Amino acid sequence: MNEEVDVLLSNPFLETLAFFSVAVLALVVFLAIFEFVTRYNDWEEIKNGNLSVAMAIGGKIFGICNIFRFAIMNNDSILHSLIWASIGFVLLLVAYFIFEFLTPVFKIDAEIQKDNRAVGLLAMIISISMSYVIGASVV
Repeated sequence: MNEEVDVLLSNPFLETLAFFSVAVLALVVFLAIFEFVTRYNDWEEIKNGNLSVAMAIGGKIFGICNIFRFAIMNNDSILHSLIWASIGFVLLLVAYFIFEFLTPVFKIDAEIQKDNRAVGLLAMIISISMSYVIGASVV
């Protein structure tokens, strides 16, 4: 079976489609996990026009996809890319909790839910920046 899969993935179009499909599916799963750890409903807030939530989610989307980019570039198989991207995602999630811990003056989630755009922008920049650091360390 592995030989058949290897033959199929030797086609660059099919390989691209396979990596794309896995990345999109993982993005949906990882976003659902982020949705679970926030104290508000991300998509409901975005629907209501909360720009801070949109910026924070946008940063998370960019961060997750950027980590996948590094994982795909540094690995030959979809499985290894997915494993390393998952490790990267866990690190991005840890960075989110560290950000929350390092701001004891206010609660990140509460400020983002109140549409505090400064906090939303900072959350976006942290997600994007950390994705480059995490991605650079992905093997």
